[in-house]
Order: sequence, then structure tokens, then C-alpha cells
Amino acid sequence: MTTGLVSIITPCYNGAKYISETIDSVIAQTYRNWEMIIVDDGSHDQSAEIIQSYTAREPRIKIIQQQNAGSAAARNKGIKQAEGQYIALLDADDLWDPKFLSRQISFMQKKRAICVCCSYKRIDENSKEILRPIKARPVITSDDMLRRNYIGCLSGLYNSEKYGKIYLKEKLKSIRDDYAYWFDIVQLEGKAYGNPEILASYRVLANSTTGKKTKLIKKQYLFYREYLELSVARCIVNTVIWGMVGILHFV
Repeated sequence: MTTGLVSIITPCYNGAKYISETIDSVIAQTYRNWEMIIVDDGSHDQSAEIIQSYTAREPRIKIIQQQNAGSAAARNKGIKQAEGQYIALLDADDLWDPKFLSRQISFMQKKRAICVCCSYKRIDENSKEILRPIKARPVITSDDMLRRNYIGCLSGLYNSEKYGKIYLKEKLKSIRDDYAYWFDIVQLEGKAYGNPEILASYRVLANSTTGKKTKLIKKQYLFYREYLELSVARCIVNTVIWGMVGILHFV
């Protein structure tokens, strides 16, 4: 582990349309001590060629290629190769503000925390801001995480110095694996902290609409029941609340 180094893990599956913008947002970081590990998850577009054009001129960017295995497996392969004290997950179509890393590390040190997140805005396929920003919860407890995931992947930062690397659950087959990941991290010390600053941009694509999310209701329920092992009654209540919050986020 290299003290102070941030390992940015980016799974990429057919991400040619946005991967350059994502990489550019990392290169623009004012905090310079980072490595970006991009795992090409069996893409059949121009993703690999675009990424390699960056690795040829930026040694902090690395590419790993694998047969398609899903985002959880891709992230885990990147985490295994990571050398940094800090671990961040950034998808191939999301963006960071240039001060994301510097502000989040400072915030983490101020809170003496192992896990922090931040507020983030939402953008469309043309990188134009839409909807309302998602505001970070000031304090996120283990009990909070039993209800729903309060840590957006693009906004989270984990300090692995004390507890070591945490991996995603591949058995979830890339459905709610990010929720399980942040849940497991928050469980380590019982809380995480949310920075109110808007420091990232989540891209809302066609498959992110509320209409598509209705198909995830059963999977969300099963996650509560099988992974979190909650009672049937609590699973039903949590799923209803999750659905209502999802709808409100798109109003």
C-alpha cells in the first residue's frame, strides 16, 4: 500500500461514448497522487483503443482487459491491482469536479473517518445538468444503510489503511453489488460522513429512468431479505420507501 495514493477503479463495458470525458475529469484533479485502473470488461466497441491512447501518454492510467464478467468482477479485478491507501469507484460515464479528491481527502481527515461521500449533480447524455442534485446525508450510520444505500458510487472514498481492501460480492451478479460494498464498509466503524459540497456528476442514461427502475423492485426486496437478512415486514417497508425515494428523485 502506498500512503496518500488514491486508486481509482473504473469498470468499462462498451463505454467509448463517455470514457474520454471520465478520464479527462480524473486527469484534471488538483490532487495529483492517484492511479486510475480501468478494467475493460469485454467491450466490443472502441473503448480499449481510447483507453490505450491515454495509457500511452499518462503512466498513472492502466488498463486491464477481461472477458465480460460484469461490473462487480471488473471492480474486484481493479481493486486487487490497486496500490493506493484510498479506494474510489468511478464508472466509465460519470465525472468528478477537479477538486473532488482534494476536498474529499481533506474532509475525511477532518472527520477522522474511513469512509466519506459527497453531494453530486446529475447530467444527461450530453453532459447537461438535469433534475436536482443529490444531497449527501451528513452522517450515515449502519442503521441508515439497512434502509437504503446513501453512498453514490461516484461520490464515495474509502481509506483502506486500517481494515485493508474490501471487495464487491460477485454472487450478486452486478445487481446491488455497490450497495453491498458500501454497506460492508460502513459496518466497519458504524458510520460514514457526507460532504455537502457538490463534487461529482452522475450521468442519467435512458436505462436509469423510473420506468426501468420498476423492474428492480423484486431484486431490491431480495437484497434486503437475502443479503441484509431483514424480516419480511421490514423488507416490504424498506422496498416501498426505496421506490418512493426513487420516484421523488426524478421529480
